Amino acid sequence: MAPKCNHGRVQLDVSPHANDAGFVRPPLAKRAAATTSSGRVPDRNAVTVHAHSESFFPGPLVLPDDGLAIDPKEPPQSFRSWMTEKLRNPVTRRRKTIYVAPAPKIDKELSATVGRWAVPFVLQAPLKGGCNPPKAEQAGKYLEAFYHPLPVKILPAEVRFVPWSEGKTAKPSKQPQYIGLQVGKGVTRITTRPCPDEVYPQQLNLNDILDAAIEVLPDDAYALVMLTDHDLYEDDDDDFCCGRAYGSSRVAVVSSSRYHPLLDEATGIEREHMWPFSHCETYVQRMCRDAEAAGPNPKRRKTGPPRDAPATDAESPMTAVIQAGLAAPPPTDSPSGLWLSRMARTVAHEVGHCFCLAHCSYYACVMQGTAGIAEDMRQPPYLCLVCLAKLTRAIGDVEKEIGEVQLMIARYTALAKFCETWKRVAMFAAYGSWLGKRIESLKAALPSV
Repeated sequence: MAPKCNHGRVQLDVSPHANDAGFVRPPLAKRAAATTSSGRVPDRNAVTVHAHSESFFPGPLVLPDDGLAIDPKEPPQSFRSWMTEKLRNPVTRRRKTIYVAPAPKIDKELSATVGRWAVPFVLQAPLKGGCNPPKAEQAGKYLEAFYHPLPVKILPAEVRFVPWSEGKTAKPSKQPQYIGLQVGKGVTRITTRPCPDEVYPQQLNLNDILDAAIEVLPDDAYALVMLTDHDLYEDDDDDFCCGRAYGSSRVAVVSSSRYHPLLDEATGIEREHMWPFSHCETYVQRMCRDAEAAGPNPKRRKTGPPRDAPATDAESPMTAVIQAGLAAPPPTDSPSGLWLSRMARTVAHEVGHCFCLAHCSYYACVMQGTAGIAEDMRQPPYLCLVCLAKLTRAIGDVEKEIGEVQLMIARYTALAKFCETWKRVAMFAAYGSWLGKRIESLKAALPSV
């Protein structure tokens, strides 16, 4: 058995593979400018202040087969470009509630078919201690903290899968091509197909589910996220898709299926190096060496070394964050909590698109794009400095009596309280540590009264 990694050194900048892939991270001055509405920083001192804040926000790892390694030229979205985005929907006093639709119940006629579609083929018996998919109430509580102080509500209309027929009376088939998604009184046709990689028996088309979400978007909703325990696909050539948002339409859908802890081995997830342990220098170097040993990649382009901070820094807050994660019980002690930690990150990401936040490439950030489940697990649950500036402005437009720094502190405090209730889960324990240190830093920067 390989010795357990102690995560002794922290990777704070992009990996060596980033250079080979052609990814060039914006330099410090441009990252600082990206957090301002003018797109400029007033002076060198402002860049220095920004550099101090960056100690909490490592660069994106850009490991082999990560999204930014595959598409290294994905343009970043600065605060200024977000401000001028024409499709951005403002948060208003009348329209500021985030709704969560629970995973659909299943009509009795479909229980023997559609009910089994949410069970992976490899599931022989329940995991020790039980393992249940995240509930809408749990996701809602997380969103309530993440998007504090905006209200979050469970969609009051009943959500249910029902048989679908094209105006004909017929018994449901063993593997129906279509099923109905009933939300309240309306029913939308959902296309199904066999799962290409045979992880689950059948998948649902997420575009159809998003169409249903648009139809039932409440008048006072800023956004609606629909949850499902079933596997999803978007296009014919997809293997699967965990979530998607129609940002300008303010709707999103997220599936819990691929985050099932029982699928980790088949998916290539190293639990030992999920966030925050993904910033372990030893792990990053190993991943890069393994990719190099696999042979040359004709798409690689040499671009020179990163220009900013050193790769590791023992004084980084991330060192203490990793230690907090290590102090938590192993994932096998709370598989349901592990499942929730994964789902929560994706739900926050997809709702972020409803705020017109694009995929981020400035930092390791919850708004980063992802090329697979393994990369998903390596990414942090927090918003980086650039994306946080956007969200703070969006919320501040209706919470004008609260200063921006005070709003950040209140939001972080709400998230820390949520993490405290789930501190037996490594991700939440580490996130709670990160939040505590970030709150201390922000309070220290406030002018004394």
